Amino acid sequence: MNLTVSGHHVAVTPAMRTYVQSKMDRVTRHFDHVIDVNVILSVEKLTQKAEVTVHVRGKDIFVECGDPDLYAAIDLMIDKLDRQIIKYKDKVQAHPHDALKHRQEE
Repeated sequence: MNLTVSGHHVAVTPAMRTYVQSKMDRVTRHFDHVIDVNVILSVEKLTQKAEVTVHVRGKDIFVECGDPDLYAAIDLMIDKLDRQIIKYKDKVQAHPHDALKHRQEE
């Protein structure tokens, strides 16, 4: 998994980078076929915003969250991303390739 953390109008400190990386471990624990992850941390007036794009095979999953506290925004973003990854994983596992093969035999 390639993890890229960048900032828009905010300097990304090593503490922020390790915090995001430790939170992303939770997502990869549920679904380990993640190819690429891009995280953008930004500041817009009084709102700290965290957004992530996760590239998995055949799909890009995008999540964004805002909060007055940047670490809280990251936590909310990871919660939403975790739910979407689990939903994607269930959808992929619900449609196995064997069903296609079974239909061709009929």
